[in-house]
Amino acid sequence: MRKSYRVKKEAEFQNVFEKHNSVANRTFVIYQMEKPDQPHFRVGISVGKKIGNAVHRNWVKRRVRQSLTELKPYLRQDVDFLVIARPRANQLSMEEVKKNMVHVLKLANLLDSDYVEGED
Repeated sequence: MRKSYRVKKEAEFQNVFEKHNSVANRTFVIYQMEKPDQPHFRVGISVGKKIGNAVHRNWVKRRVRQSLTELKPYLRQDVDFLVIARPRANQLSMEEVKKNMVHVLKLANLLDSDYVEGED
């Protein structure tokens, strides 16, 4: 995912957190903030130390990033959102990570209604 699609700065992370617009499932928490003047969505990924060591945390981040890349055409473009991984994410396969991402993105209304699972 290109840098223009990422929330990187601490101040930007805090700005999204302060909006308190969040949804969650057992694997991920999503915080979102509307940004109507933005040409495309931006995402920040946070994986805490409860997940495991650096190898496990990077593994989870790669899986989340890949899922978002596959879902990119179906995501709303006018938002910044953060994906926070819960410890359960470390135990899932790529298919399960994507399935959980789709579920939480639908809860957050970030996924277009024309998305059909198994379409990719």
